[in-house]
Amino acid sequence: MTCAACAARIERVLNRMPDVEAAVNFAAERASVGLAGGTTPSQVIEAIRDAGFSVPSQRVELVLGGMTCAACAARIEKVLNRLAGVQATVNFASETASVQFTPGLADVQSAIDAVVAAGYQASIVHATTREDEKQRRIARWRAEFRRFVISAILTAPLIAQMPAMFVGGAHDLVPRMLQLALATPVQFWIGARFYEGAWKSLRGGSANMDVLVALGTSMAYLWSTVVTLGGRHDLHVYFEASATIITLVLLGKLLEARAKARAGEAIEALLRLQPQTARIERDGQVVEVPVAQLRNGDVFLVRPGDAFPVDGLVVDGESGANESMLTGESMPVSKRIGDKVFAATLNGAGLLRCRATGVGESTLLAGIIRMVSQAQGSKAPVQRLADRIAAIFVPAVCAIALLTFAVWWSLSGFEAALVNAVAVLVIACPCALGLAVPTAIMVGTGRGAAAGVLVKNAEALERAEHVRVLAVDKTGTLTLGRPVVHDVVVMQRDAAEILRVAASLEQGSAHPLGLAIVERAKQDGLILSVPADFQAVAGGGVRGTIDCVGYVLGSPRFMRDNSIAIDDATLEPLARAGMSLVVLGGIDPPGALGVLAIADALRPGAREAVARLRRGGVRVVMLTGDNRETARAVAAEAGIEEFEAEVLPGDKASRVVALNSGGGLVGMAGDGINDAPALAAADVSFAIGGGSDVAVEAADMTLVKSDLGGVADAIDLSRATLSKIRQNLFFAFVYNALGIPLAALGMLNPVIAGAAMAMSSVSVVSNSLLLRRWRPGGR
Repeated sequence: MTCAACAARIERVLNRMPDVEAAVNFAAERASVGLAGGTTPSQVIEAIRDAGFSVPSQRVELVLGGMTCAACAARIEKVLNRLAGVQATVNFASETASVQFTPGLADVQSAIDAVVAAGYQASIVHATTREDEKQRRIARWRAEFRRFVISAILTAPLIAQMPAMFVGGAHDLVPRMLQLALATPVQFWIGARFYEGAWKSLRGGSANMDVLVALGTSMAYLWSTVVTLGGRHDLHVYFEASATIITLVLLGKLLEARAKARAGEAIEALLRLQPQTARIERDGQVVEVPVAQLRNGDVFLVRPGDAFPVDGLVVDGESGANESMLTGESMPVSKRIGDKVFAATLNGAGLLRCRATGVGESTLLAGIIRMVSQAQGSKAPVQRLADRIAAIFVPAVCAIALLTFAVWWSLSGFEAALVNAVAVLVIACPCALGLAVPTAIMVGTGRGAAAGVLVKNAEALERAEHVRVLAVDKTGTLTLGRPVVHDVVVMQRDAAEILRVAASLEQGSAHPLGLAIVERAKQDGLILSVPADFQAVAGGGVRGTIDCVGYVLGSPRFMRDNSIAIDDATLEPLARAGMSLVVLGGIDPPGALGVLAIADALRPGAREAVARLRRGGVRVVMLTGDNRETARAVAAEAGIEEFEAEVLPGDKASRVVALNSGGGLVGMAGDGINDAPALAAADVSFAIGGGSDVAVEAADMTLVKSDLGGVADAIDLSRATLSKIRQNLFFAFVYNALGIPLAALGMLNPVIAGAAMAMSSVSVVSNSLLLRRWRPGGR
């Protein structure tokens, strides 16, 4: 909605529907709709869309409890996606669900209720719940550890007789009644979590890892109990198998939980960065208050060595700031009056007075935490295969176990059939499949955030690996984005007058070249006039009247389009020197009055970044609106062989699409509002850190550092993460592809199978943790 008329139109459309009473609040941008008859919320939303408006979806993150394996995650995801207007993804590794819903069709409470009805727990994630959930997980881990210790003590005598069994010795070194007494609490007290999880899963119409463990250990325990109480000393008992499997699986879960916590440490580390208190000025006094009480406009003091509590602007003092926790760059950044400071970064040796400009959820740190959390909760396309397999894994394993039991019973009798069927059940592990992708994504995005590479979603991280062509904008991406007027070439009148008229026309401009012209005029003390009949032409220049005289200001091409002749001999030396040229022309009579030569220095690391991208197999192409000679000079300085000059902002997107014809994915790196369409058109887009909000919103990845080297880091991170994902998936698939047949063929003892299952998921998570060794800069 753009005005009250839009609100009135929506209200009329809705109230024309049968049995609908609607009131639209333009100020709040909300509609209150009452439904009395057969009209459904879906029809109301469709009517709003048909009227040319939309009902924006909302996103919420839920923290989940009660999941034991990937099948549980698949079950919750299925339940949530059954709700009308809901799209959800569940991350087993982080135990969270990212839920996007359409207001009117669903709400947060309906999503939580659906999860609870499926037998799990859910609550909304925010700052307090993160800490509460962390404490609950610590307490739960300690309780599970105590259970494991008790289980291990009870199981130890049973395990002690196993070496003798393997070498053909006696099977009953421990009396059978004592074995029963030791195994019973392990089976039904320590193992109660598996029965509970299996019951919830089966009640919800699915099967998970708990079903396999409960079924396999119960078979071994019940057989052994019947043999023991029946006094059948001619038959073997398998108390050691049932108890040891439960103990080993519990150990595996403890190690897995510890490893998963380490995988998610990136967000924890970011949350720990922000100080809890701030020193602010109130009524002439400096007082210390909780950071949560700060408001925009408050003036706060930061002592040497202290962390900045919120985002702000320096109003007094001079110092340096260590921003490595946000950008990965260890060199201090100079801070003077008017400079930005960011929450959680460290002040250097000076005392600074700052005015708060971003507090609470509006700080750069909070934005980074949101983006990292969103990326870790998203799913990469490579995970879809693992999800499909996990969804049918447990029923398939149960079928294989049943077949194994039937075949072995017919060939070798009941006891051999029981042992081998139990081995099949306990070696199968859907957890390794479920953890293979999300743990690598969690560690990869966390390492990226620490290095100043913020990934919007897992799909972008996966695609970045395949970028073969990178289109880069010149101004602000390859160059510093701080152009200065280097020279004024006079054709008519004098330099001061040409600069004054040009600056008067550019007063309202946000373009870097326009800002440079205005800044130079202010430095020279020139008095500017207000333009009349002003007109801006995108990608070309401006027209206007200054002191009753008409002028045209813009690129050489724009001059030619306006029938104003320019002497190329004047322009070429400046262009070859890498200057951006802005020409001032008169309209009546038409003619060029002067040329402003504007220089924008190349970023210090641009040439090295381009060389690194090329070594990595990425073709770099520069796109710029500058003339060809200027573009050639800048490209040569940056080490770029391919460039396209005089590209209008509206044409950048089509040029990016055209680059895709050579195969491989096309990336785009830019920082300005005029880069947003090209960023959206690219397969993978990178917003340079100092860029506009529009560019950042359109990009798949945001580089906190204003450095093209961040693109090379992002691609390198993508390759490292995808390499780990492939290793994890290979291990998970091969483990099950080898383990299940070996167990079915009678080549694995159930205890060995249980140990292998317990360690499979731990090994996958541990392999993902090796990503923490990744460092930016190709180091």
